[in-house]
Amino acid sequence: MMKRSVRIKAIVELKEMQAKDAMRAMGVSQRKLQGMQAQLESLKHYRQQYQEQFHRLSGKGMTVSQLMEFRSFVDKLDKAIAGQEHSVRGVQAEVAMKKKLWEAIHNQTSSLQKVCDAARRTEKKQEDKLEQSEQDEWAARFVKERSVLQTTSEKNQPDLEAKVTGDRI
Repeated sequence: MMKRSVRIKAIVELKEMQAKDAMRAMGVSQRKLQGMQAQLESLKHYRQQYQEQFHRLSGKGMTVSQLMEFRSFVDKLDKAIAGQEHSVRGVQAEVAMKKKLWEAIHNQTSSLQKVCDAARRTEKKQEDKLEQSEQDEWAARFVKERSVLQTTSEKNQPDLEAKVTGDRI
């Protein structure tokens, strides 16, 4: 049977990939937002320049058709700016949503990693305990076998002494 920590680690790795994907998606949305904000600033800047040009030219005199043309173009710019502001707000909401998604997946990953680490520590303790138990058992067996050998050796000792001295028991 597969260890619990190994099973959890597989889930952690899956969540890490999901977090990376969510982060990439958030990055794409943020770059899109930056581009749209730059476009919005360009539109506002262009409108301001056009407005300044109008004030310079209107001081010299303008025809009604020029004035209407200017007003029409400014209205178009204002609509484009309003549309771009609306788009920017939509992408800001998208970035916020993707950030929340990434945070949720990241938090899940962190929590699962902590559970995995705890499972590893528990498994290590169990392995150490089992190893210690096996060592204790081996040491007890060794002491017992040594004691049996000593007892057997002591029983045979008088025979050896008798053979050496020539006495029989």
